[in-house]
Amino acid sequence: MPRASGGRRTAGGPFGLSVHAGDPARLRTPLLAVLLPSGKPVPRALAALDRVTGGGIARAVRRKDFRGNRDEAFLLYAEGRGPERVLLVGLGASPDAAALLRAATLAGRRGNAMGVERMALWAEGLEDAAIENAAVGVSLGAWEFTQFRTPPPEQERAKPLIAATVCVSRTRGAAQALGRGTAVADGQRLARHLAMLPGNVCTPSYLANEARRIGRRRRLRVTVLGRREMRHLKMGSFLAVAQGTPQDPKLIVLEYRGGRRAQAPVVLVGKGLCFDSGGISIKPADRMEWMKFDMSGAAGVLGAMEAIARMKLRINVVGLIGSTTNMPSGTAMNPGDVVRASNGKTIEIVNTDAEGRLVLADVLSYAARFKPQAVVDAATLTGAVVVALGNAATGVMGNDQGLVDEVLAACKRGGEPGWQLPQWPEYKELFKSDIADMKNAGARGAGTITAALFLAEFTDYKWAHLDIAGTAYTETDLVALPRGPTGVPVRTFVEFVRGRAR
Repeated sequence: MPRASGGRRTAGGPFGLSVHAGDPARLRTPLLAVLLPSGKPVPRALAALDRVTGGGIARAVRRKDFRGNRDEAFLLYAEGRGPERVLLVGLGASPDAAALLRAATLAGRRGNAMGVERMALWAEGLEDAAIENAAVGVSLGAWEFTQFRTPPPEQERAKPLIAATVCVSRTRGAAQALGRGTAVADGQRLARHLAMLPGNVCTPSYLANEARRIGRRRRLRVTVLGRREMRHLKMGSFLAVAQGTPQDPKLIVLEYRGGRRAQAPVVLVGKGLCFDSGGISIKPADRMEWMKFDMSGAAGVLGAMEAIARMKLRINVVGLIGSTTNMPSGTAMNPGDVVRASNGKTIEIVNTDAEGRLVLADVLSYAARFKPQAVVDAATLTGAVVVALGNAATGVMGNDQGLVDEVLAACKRGGEPGWQLPQWPEYKELFKSDIADMKNAGARGAGTITAALFLAEFTDYKWAHLDIAGTAYTETDLVALPRGPTGVPVRTFVEFVRGRAR
């Protein structure tokens, strides 16, 4: 098993966040990121800062060296006792919450690349939710995974960005907003760290132990079921996936009780396939290494539960994770096998690479015992969602339109866009079986829709589904974020629960 290097601070740790009220020109910091929209003059609040840059800010805007476009950045040097450097970052023409989050993320990434241990961030009129977005963004950008790299010689080693100050227009409510942002940011950092770990480190047992650590830290009740307990519960669908691996599968339960004793909980469900080879229906070798990210839904649940408990939201929340690996072996499930899920329904397995829905079938059935007010699951479930929506939006579906609308609103507030796909009954014809109640995969077309309709067969409560296969990680550099895990769906989960807690 690989060991952590002794180099830069690892990304899973907390990120220091603070607020500063006052003139940013007087803030002593190695780097001050200034977020500016396009097509507007330099704000009057930056007059003193412009002077310490020798008029550089106004000159860069006037000469159009810096236009304020999305993802644009321009570095200036300052003199005096305030900021040493000023980084202008573009907000674009529509400086909304999503633009602020993206610009702050880019600022954090640039600061980390420059080797400054701390930085500050300013944007006009930062209050309430904007403070939270700025805090989350700069933490997202600063995140870097270096755990298994051999560090360079000490004299060549860049310092990691480990802290940031958010400049606010007024102090009232700023500390509370920063606290919320810090909770979400640390939840995302945890999720990204777990997702980035290789499959030989982040096993089902590792995820179970991480849940126990969160439980001890945040006083959550944690229950972990293994193969023996799942057999007792007759989880034949989940166990069919796990029968090909010697690793013990885990059904992980985290219970946060912030609401009234009798209050029905919100249940968050995550797919935790720590590695997905495809099983007997094995995937192509090219890019198979990316299948360590097939546990991103589980990482999202753990990150969200950490944030929710830290924020002390007045609501009951249960987190459920179904975790195993999908491997080809002499004991692995075969195409043509028929298994029975814990709710009694039989499934003909026609594709062993459609394994996530088999795991979630039993986990969603298990969720019913909590008599939930709503269930939301997240899973890297289908490649078809990437074909449909690319990497810009999460596929959202469900059995209750009111709940789906609520989830879509949470996606928007959290800066993790979602798009609804239909759940028309006509699509059910695509996974009808000749010998069982259903097949675990339909035809090539409408793959994301049929996968969600399959899951719906195991829900008898209000339920929504997030297919995050295109958004939980990225195989290309996104400018603001590098290749790797993005933190989706932590903020969507948190925003949904916050909406219910209000």
